[in-house]
Amino acid sequence: MKLDTSPIAAIATAPGRGGIGVVRASGKSLAPLMTALFPDVTLAPRRATYLPFRSADGSIIDQGIALYFRGPHSYTGEDVLELQGHGGPVVLQMLLTRVLEAGVESGLRLAEPGEFTRRAYLNDKLDLAQAEAVADLIDASTEAAARSATQSLSGAFSKTVNKLVEQTIGLRMLVEATLDFPEEEIDFLEKSDARGQLAVIVDSLEAVFQQASQGALLREGLNVVLVGQPNVGKSSLLNALAGADVAIVTPIAGTTRDKVSETIQIEGIPLNIIDTAGIRLIDDQVDVVERIGIERTWGEVAKADVIMHLLDAAHGPARADDDIIKAFPDGIPVIRIWNKIDLSGHKPSVAEAADATHVYLSAHEHIGIDLLRAELLRIAGWQQTGESLFLARERHLIALRSARKHLQMAEAHAAQTDQSLDLFAEELRLAQAQLSSITGEFSSDDLLGVIFSRFCIGK
Repeated sequence: MKLDTSPIAAIATAPGRGGIGVVRASGKSLAPLMTALFPDVTLAPRRATYLPFRSADGSIIDQGIALYFRGPHSYTGEDVLELQGHGGPVVLQMLLTRVLEAGVESGLRLAEPGEFTRRAYLNDKLDLAQAEAVADLIDASTEAAARSATQSLSGAFSKTVNKLVEQTIGLRMLVEATLDFPEEEIDFLEKSDARGQLAVIVDSLEAVFQQASQGALLREGLNVVLVGQPNVGKSSLLNALAGADVAIVTPIAGTTRDKVSETIQIEGIPLNIIDTAGIRLIDDQVDVVERIGIERTWGEVAKADVIMHLLDAAHGPARADDDIIKAFPDGIPVIRIWNKIDLSGHKPSVAEAADATHVYLSAHEHIGIDLLRAELLRIAGWQQTGESLFLARERHLIALRSARKHLQMAEAHAAQTDQSLDLFAEELRLAQAQLSSITGEFSSDDLLGVIFSRFCIGK
């Protein structure tokens, strides 16, 4: 990817009001910019200087701290200037305008989303997995997700992947050397223990995949849709899981007319729970607003990772519940929740069935809620381990799955001894390419554009 070396600037702090706001600039050389901004002051690298920030006519915009980082010893690997002032949106915009004005002769322009981090990647300050971890740390919705993002940002994920790449390269060298010198008649597979080396790589990759999969859960969470007949207790269950009154609860059927979303944490896993309008047969008694709510409910069901179907344990399923069950999309796990066991006499329990998992609880009395939480974690595939997790993205998991597939093909070719050494070598090459794409060693410009465009401006 070609690096645009024109200097850039942006507000680096979040929109809104705050005690401190930062305007950041980066470029190959920021000496002309600093001279234009502070003609009577020489900024020393890595030393904070308190001074007034002035407009072109000399009037004071703000007073604050200027910090200069000389490249390559900076976040982007270029010269970086940070102006730290007060965090009002108007004053920050005035300061940014002044910075852009002062740098017009050197080609200073407004930064694109994620461009500071993209330059850090292109200048070898971060690899691609670390760069993505910057955005993940900013967006982390739980403490566990933040810790795992920090783990990836520190390079732990990249080091693990790079070790797999090195092991794969070492095995490739042995295979290809044997292909280049067939006259040596060396029994490669036996003498170099190629199968044993490959087995070690496969096992290591599987361990990385498990850690990355658990980390992906921390990042993405689980989309859980709560459906059922009107007034069966959906809002009460949402409140019980959330530990707060986030949904209106009344004895009147049809209280929820539109979806109510709430993100909760279970063992650090974010669960995006959507309480929907009650599903019932549409007839003349259903008004237009409720009809729209029911249609939206089915739209949410189609996008769910898990469906929680709530039923009344005291009165049993209604006739319409059978129609609802038949209409659920295939392939989406279903938890059939029998609510109001405080009225039915059932004990809190979990029962496995062919069509779904059945959980008996009382949302009103908070009985059996822990059983439901445990079942949600089981469906999510969460396993509590003592190992640090990598906050992986879907593209990382795709690359790891593809690498695993190529290594499995390599194992199949290795079983045929030297008759398929060329195919063995090719599968190793393809596995290496997939692993290397995680850290960005082999990444297309299109992929980089997509990744960094999702960053916030100023990062």
